[in-house]
Amino acid sequence: MASLSADILHDILKRLDGAALARAGCACAELRDISKEEELWENVCRSMWPSTNHDDVRSLIISVGGFRKFYADCSTLILNKDVPSVQTNKTNLFAEEWDESDYYHYFNGTDELEKALPSDFVSLIDIQYKDRALYSDIIWGIPSSDGANGWFYNCPFRIDVFHHSPENDDNNDGEVFLSTINDLPSVPSLEQERKDGKLWRDLNDGIKLSWIMVNRKMKLAVNLSSWHPLGGQRHWPTDTDFVLRFGSVLPAKEVLPCQVAKCILLMKFHVTNTGSEETGEPSTLALTELNMQIEDMEGVHLNGHRSLLVLKEALSCHRSRNYSEVLDSCHSYLRVQSELKEEKIRSECRFDTLCLVGGITVFAALCVMCYRKFDRF
Repeated sequence: MASLSADILHDILKRLDGAALARAGCACAELRDISKEEELWENVCRSMWPSTNHDDVRSLIISVGGFRKFYADCSTLILNKDVPSVQTNKTNLFAEEWDESDYYHYFNGTDELEKALPSDFVSLIDIQYKDRALYSDIIWGIPSSDGANGWFYNCPFRIDVFHHSPENDDNNDGEVFLSTINDLPSVPSLEQERKDGKLWRDLNDGIKLSWIMVNRKMKLAVNLSSWHPLGGQRHWPTDTDFVLRFGSVLPAKEVLPCQVAKCILLMKFHVTNTGSEETGEPSTLALTELNMQIEDMEGVHLNGHRSLLVLKEALSCHRSRNYSEVLDSCHSYLRVQSELKEEKIRSECRFDTLCLVGGITVFAALCVMCYRKFDRF
């Protein structure tokens, strides 16, 4: 090691990925000093997130702390273990001192709005298939959020990266395709795919999504995605559509009474060609939809105002490199959410039964009164 010059060590380190570069920096003082160079971390970030290969994004990353900090913030995933449990004696998770309506209607809090402006956020989106870049995009601000008193703060929050219609090919410029050229398996027919699910499994295993949200005012960044799909639906809403869901469980202690929210990143593929091995025609999937929404524990989509505050809080939340731990946290959220829905259904059934019994009792009492009244005559 001592016989190698700093230039040679630099050339070696620039060939490493982020995790290996961080480990190399712990080996000795000389490697530690070299591993702190921003140029090395810039190469790592550009390789990992193609969306950072733009001059304006480079300036943004430098302004929020540099590429080394950016990698540390965005290569880890959000971990939230503070998922509340369902209380069987309550029909909801809202504390008594909170009014539920306050969280899904417009809240005229000027100070809070100034702390979480749509223009402060920048989205860096990257999709990979089998470690190959498939699609990248940069969204400055939140689309359609002009006007502090506009509809955005009152309506359900949603960011559409794009929405392509498979029925209208003329207006689908820039559509993203996956085919056997990208190592997508060949499928002879949709009937065969429904039986073995080969295409669905390969898509689940190979696709990766990164959705980084940067706040220019706070100089913080966070990756809202789970990298790999958390779930999805085959052949929905039609036989030729596949839906994949990514996301994370976000802290919302200062925003929602249930103290957690879920960021849902939805990706939809459409089968444009099943392919044929005889003719050599490839199987082809088109990426037709990619969007973000945020919902609370009861499945209610948050409005723009509350969503911005949740995103702001997520920028400084706890994170982990352990994907299994993050996945367990997401499954815990889904389990509690399912238990809450079941408890609400049971509560509604009890209320319906009570109303039915009360109605029968009143009807019986009226019948008895009428019978006694006519019996006197």
